[in-house]
Amino acid sequence: MALGGGTFLTQIKVLPGTYHNFVSAARAYANLSDRGFVALPIVLDWGVDGEVFTVTAEDLQKNSLKIFGYDYTHEKLKGLRDVFKNAHTAYIYKLNEGAVAAQNTFATAKTKGIRGNDIKIVISANVDAPTKFDVQTYVGTTLVDEQLAVANASELVANDFVAFKSAATLAATTGTNLTGGSNGTTPTGTPHQAALDEFEAFGFNTLACLSAETAIKDLYVAYTNRLRDEVGAKFQLVGYGLGSTDHEGIIDIHNKATEADYGLVFWTAGAQAGCAVNQSNTNKLYDGEYTVDFTGAKTQSELSALLKSGKFVFHKVGTETRVLEDVNTFTSFTTDKNEDFSMNQVIRVLDQIAIDTATLFNTRYLGKIQNDDAGRISLWGDIVTHRKELQAIRAIQNFNSENVSVAQGSSKKSVVVSEIIEPSVAMSQLYITTTVA
Repeated sequence: MALGGGTFLTQIKVLPGTYHNFVSAARAYANLSDRGFVALPIVLDWGVDGEVFTVTAEDLQKNSLKIFGYDYTHEKLKGLRDVFKNAHTAYIYKLNEGAVAAQNTFATAKTKGIRGNDIKIVISANVDAPTKFDVQTYVGTTLVDEQLAVANASELVANDFVAFKSAATLAATTGTNLTGGSNGTTPTGTPHQAALDEFEAFGFNTLACLSAETAIKDLYVAYTNRLRDEVGAKFQLVGYGLGSTDHEGIIDIHNKATEADYGLVFWTAGAQAGCAVNQSNTNKLYDGEYTVDFTGAKTQSELSALLKSGKFVFHKVGTETRVLEDVNTFTSFTTDKNEDFSMNQVIRVLDQIAIDTATLFNTRYLGKIQNDDAGRISLWGDIVTHRKELQAIRAIQNFNSENVSVAQGSSKKSVVVSEIIEPSVAMSQLYITTTVA
């Protein structure tokens, strides 16, 4: 006779047998989300067209030629190298407007941009089968693909850099460059808006604005304000010369780089994204590759005025370049929103709390746990555990679980949480009184 078995919800089984539920022991939620993610809309000589692609620090070091068309040490990649001095992942959108892919008789470049013009196809007779051909693909002087003993073009397989034209007639050539590749024109707001639209599907810590155009910078500012304040996306915008923005989500760099006005955005976006929730960038050593222009940021009065206006400033300390203070553009202090909100370390803590709590609720509670006393007690416990973890790493201080409440909202399905949090910040000022006896 078959016996009953399986799991049970209530004890109403009919057949004899063993009914066994396997459940996890209660374990509080204490995960802290990772930092180090940068959203980077950028004009490129080579790279994926029309969509966001993900690059890690390791990808850049090992596969820069394939991804960006250049060796890791190339001058064209110094901005990206600066990003990855502190960040570990970049979401990149290629902005090239009106760009064209290079081509020749035998192949078409896989992506648009001027780097395609440096691709060369070399065709020679195969040593063992003289009626067949060896086809090589070079990027600059680097051999990136070789296909041997090919009878006709239809046998050629696309590689990382070109798609071959199957109808082409193969003929020996010492090297035929692809031509006609173009980066297009200076991007208007259209590709920038397309990039921002695509980024809405991603989670990142900083968004870089690499534009000198006022209208485009205004677009980024409005986008950041909307997503932070209306959508709840927690990231900070980093740019140069962003104007009077007055918002905790916006970091406006005072200094320009001599090579490009927005050159310091690369390093700063990476440094802000990669900064731990319990750390500050105040006095951080600038180790980027751009040359910092210190105009207007040399005297104490100039530096003080810049800080009061919410500027992120690099200044000289002996022979070194360092961050003066890790601040954002928020300056309209009130009793409800004081000077603390101008400190990026505070914003990192608050953003971490917002992101982690949303992740906790959306993955463990939304549509899964009943909105009753037991369910709300469980949510309270997870929130408290998370905050204690923040205190353990000294991101917050003086936390008291009694200051956290989880209550029924105005509808049967809503929950209201109230809490008191005190973010910790790094020391930046020292006042000493020395009494001489």
